[in-house]
Amino acid sequence: MYLICGVIVLFVAIVCVIFMVRAYRAGLAIGMDRTKMKRTITASATFAVLPSVGILLGVIALSGSLGTPLPWLRLSVIGALHYETQVAQGAAEAIGLSGLSAAEMTAEAFTTIALVMSLCIMWGMVFSIFFNKKYLKRLGSPKSAKTGGAAGFGDTAMTAMFIGLVSAYIGSYIGGFISGGSGGLLGFGGSWLPLAVVLVSGAVMAVFIWLAEKKKAAWVESFSIAGSMIIAMATAVIINGFVS
Repeated sequence: MYLICGVIVLFVAIVCVIFMVRAYRAGLAIGMDRTKMKRTITASATFAVLPSVGILLGVIALSGSLGTPLPWLRLSVIGALHYETQVAQGAAEAIGLSGLSAAEMTAEAFTTIALVMSLCIMWGMVFSIFFNKKYLKRLGSPKSAKTGGAAGFGDTAMTAMFIGLVSAYIGSYIGGFISGGSGGLLGFGGSWLPLAVVLVSGAVMAVFIWLAEKKKAAWVESFSIAGSMIIAMATAVIINGFVS
């Protein structure tokens, strides 16, 4: 597993380096200032460090039940934390597990979870092969530029998807807390801890947005997701420590 995943991650990393080198050479070819490009590279690398902490946290969270190679591969190449966690949890519950528990994990369960995670996320790549060229033409059309066109619809659809996803999780936690049962999308039924984490992470994100919009500190946007996750997780640990 380490060898298979390592080869794939290495291949993707090499492709990234190739694109970076070609982009740098293309910039020089069209007359861009060498100093500005180096400054841009340094700034991009710096601002990429903290947001990537969120990805690392996702790998750590999933590795407890799925091992290190698969989460490392998924979140290094094409996966997203909210997607991987939700799909893995849904697949685990569908085959009779109480959740993503290492104690209950079997070879059959791991195979099923990995298959579901892979099949569900592959369609973005497949659709891009057949429809991306047409989509790019629509983005470049004068009508699309004036009305927002396909890009406007894409932004709206993505926002609606995240609102639905967040609502499903919060609603599940509220229902589990009120009923006092064992339900909940991540097995936190009857507990108020997830609701406290939601409030803390929402408050922290609001602070980041306020700083970016009101204080003109646009650079904090690069750290908003990772910062909210880290502070909310730390709050969960502190609350759990006091309660237990």
